[in-house]
Amino acid sequence: MPVSDDPLARERAHLTSSRAALRAMREDVEALDIKDVTANWVNSIVLGRQIEDRIKALADLSHTPLFFGRLDYLHTTQEGQRFYIGRRHVHDAGGDPMVIDWRAPVSQPYYQASKKDPQDVGLRRRFGYTGGELTAYEDEHLSDPEELERTSRLLQAEIERPRVGPMRDIVATIQPEQDGIVRSDLSGTVCVQGGPGTGKTAVGLHRVAYLLYAHRERLARTGTLVIGPNRSFLHYIEQVLPALGELEVKQATVDDLVGGHVEVRGTDGAATAVVKGDARMAELLRRAVRSHVALPKESLMVVRGSRRWRVPAHELEEIVQELLNRDIRYGAAREALPQRIAHAVLVRMEQAGEAPDDRVQNAVARNTAVKAVVKECWPPVEPAKLVLRLLGDAEFLAEHAEGLFSEDEQKLLLWTKPARSVKTAKWSAADAVLIDEARDLVERTHSLGHVVLDEAQDLSPMQYRAVGRRCTTGSATVLGDLAQGTTPWATASWAEALGHLGKPEAVVEELTAGFRVPREVIAYASRLLPHMSPGLAPVESVRENPGSLDVRAAGDLDRDVVGACVEALGHEGSVGLIAADARIAPLAEALTAAGLTYLSPGEETTAESRLTLVPASLAKGLEYDYVVLDEPAAVVDGEPDERTGLRRLYVALTRAVSGLTVLHSAPLPAQLGER
Repeated sequence: MPVSDDPLARERAHLTSSRAALRAMREDVEALDIKDVTANWVNSIVLGRQIEDRIKALADLSHTPLFFGRLDYLHTTQEGQRFYIGRRHVHDAGGDPMVIDWRAPVSQPYYQASKKDPQDVGLRRRFGYTGGELTAYEDEHLSDPEELERTSRLLQAEIERPRVGPMRDIVATIQPEQDGIVRSDLSGTVCVQGGPGTGKTAVGLHRVAYLLYAHRERLARTGTLVIGPNRSFLHYIEQVLPALGELEVKQATVDDLVGGHVEVRGTDGAATAVVKGDARMAELLRRAVRSHVALPKESLMVVRGSRRWRVPAHELEEIVQELLNRDIRYGAAREALPQRIAHAVLVRMEQAGEAPDDRVQNAVARNTAVKAVVKECWPPVEPAKLVLRLLGDAEFLAEHAEGLFSEDEQKLLLWTKPARSVKTAKWSAADAVLIDEARDLVERTHSLGHVVLDEAQDLSPMQYRAVGRRCTTGSATVLGDLAQGTTPWATASWAEALGHLGKPEAVVEELTAGFRVPREVIAYASRLLPHMSPGLAPVESVRENPGSLDVRAAGDLDRDVVGACVEALGHEGSVGLIAADARIAPLAEALTAAGLTYLSPGEETTAESRLTLVPASLAKGLEYDYVVLDEPAAVVDGEPDERTGLRRLYVALTRAVSGLTVLHSAPLPAQLGER
């Protein structure tokens, strides 16, 4: 076949060949016959599922380019000097690579190489796609001193591409500072502070994908988990990892982690929730759990056959006290206690000339008299019942809260009407976290290999502890923006948060370059920073988009908001109408009356349905090409205090990728200043 002189035609031919090779790889897996290679039906099922997962991972997604870049090295390596960089590895029938996984070491210069540090790269080529078709390319000759460094137009176009549907991966647009975080080692915990549009969420997800590539066997055993603030957010991000070929990463909210043991049906006032989320609650629960331990008052008599063996009370007390001093988990100590008592009996047997073995010790540990001592000294504790008693029994609470909580704080903790049982109690989300803490005091929580915690600034100290329990022997990627902390208990500093998480040694990285929000929009939102998060550096957007901000005074607010939505829908891409939660119902009626269909957060936008009506409380983490923001003052006033209200407004102002229209009938918050 003749080789075309047209570079674009040659690249398209390589894309076609690569797709054919990927299809052949998939067909090879589909053709595997495992009937004669498995020893039993269990192995057969496990292997079958592994093959199914492999087939899914080799899917050729029509909307996802197979490769997005190319590296031409100056010096030939063992495999050759030209590499196509893509989302997954593809090889031909002979095993030679046609596309290199973006996570492979040879791909790293695609993100890190520059004119100052070319890393042996002669040419970096970026590809542009339209509807899955390769339509353009752009070259950088990194080792050519005559060529000036410039901003990639294809890179800029990919960043600004209209958003319809779930969140996209950023694998083609990862920046050097982002790549350093993505490729950081599994053994260390990383905290990423990043303002709106800096890509912190995408960086966290891509770090998971990288770690699964670099440490697949280890993480396959220990597990990975992505924790988001709510279900709408998780639905929005859920397609990123599958697009990168990773299918086994679980997703959950903090409420999902801790809510499996009681039904959450109640709510707390802000002041009560703050106290329940305070780290002092951990000590209160520890005291309450340990209060069940009672030192023995009488000696123990164990009868075996014709012999009686006596263990005096003071020795039993020493055994119990030693277990208390070790401060091991309550349940583990309770299991150890009968064995310790049995050992004391065996010592007496040996002193009397007998030769007891382990079977005798186990039999003594099961002796009725020993069981009675254990039940009296170290009774079982049910975590939910313990928390029920703390919140419903003023005397029990006061006994263990002494020196920890004031009387006013104790009143906030106590239920107005104590519940009769665990099942009838109207547990709140904060109560479920307390029960989870109590469960861990009784029995150790299973630890995963790696946890990603997004929107971490909104967690209470007790919620941080709940997440930290899930990665005590693993590592974490903590993502957030202190300026977007919109809960009354939002963290004041990352050092404080990481301490509660149990990862005080974590490295804190800051992303300050914004790639999503236009410069005009982020500058307007940043006027709020000195009033709500003094000292925090504003985001410096790399995107100039004149005319992207429009602040209007409205005559008829509902009518003007609907008009602004119609105007925004005239552009390509998604549209988000964000409003204070109390304004959602009247705006829904106005949209319906105008014949505009709309989605709720979490529902996937399509070409036919591009407008989403978003309560301000659910806007965090979401993004839209165009945003219409209704009545900023109402967003601020909808929160329990001004700082939280300003932070909620800051979030709402920074959801737009291409344009923001702000409509108001009431005066704008004074902190925004004059437009």
